[in-house]
Amino acid sequence: MANNRFQSGHGPSQRQLRVGELIRRTLSDVLARGDVHDPDLNRHSITVGEVRTSPDLKVATAYVLPLGGQGADEALEALRRNARELRHLVARGLTLKYAPSLRFVLDETFDRMDDTRRILSDERVRRDVERADDGDDQDDDR
Repeated sequence: MANNRFQSGHGPSQRQLRVGELIRRTLSDVLARGDVHDPDLNRHSITVGEVRTSPDLKVATAYVLPLGGQGADEALEALRRNARELRHLVARGLTLKYAPSLRFVLDETFDRMDDTRRILSDERVRRDVERADDGDDQDDDR
């Protein structure tokens, strides 16, 4: 069976990463300028944290979050409602054969970072980490 060099299972290809970043920047610019003719969408200040593309570059999933996290559901609904217009506006800034279909998902990265900080600031966890660090120092002395 022939190996498919594009589907090795080791994560996205360089092309996927480059195209995803290009789409992220272009989408951020479109949203910042308020080019979409929807007052509900233009009312929100939306951060585009990341864009992941499918291997064939025909589907792009944008991870978004409104400023301050307030009104996330309304912003997500407005983005989904205007996905076709956003696709058209983003496609003008790209030099791809096909304009990718845009999907929008709430970015939960910041919530996970807050949870991690909260866990690491717990006294029991800090004590365990300090104990583990002391054990590593003793191993180095040998």
